[in-house]
Amino acid sequence: MREATTEELERALAEGARLVDVRSPGEFAEGHVPGAVNVPLEQIPDAGREWAGQRVWLICQSGARSLRAAQALAALDVAAVSVTGGTADWQHSGRPVRTGTN
Repeated sequence: MREATTEELERALAEGARLVDVRSPGEFAEGHVPGAVNVPLEQIPDAGREWAGQRVWLICQSGARSLRAAQALAALDVAAVSVTGGTADWQHSGRPVRTGTN
């Protein structure tokens, strides 16, 4: 498990990285990084079984929940990357945000 900046996330997304937003569905709908899929934190242990052996980038609002999710996924042999600063940093930097459920 490792932590990365929003700049690193932007580069990874350009290369096709998988991004999972671990916030609640309501928070996700209010604004998320384009291309992210929503898997709330409490569902991460079950969803993570499908990602064994893969790299998954995780984001939340500030980085705390994504770090907890990354720790849980590391135990499932997922190469998890938590985005420090989260969606708040992404938005404050002027990067695009999508609203709605997809």
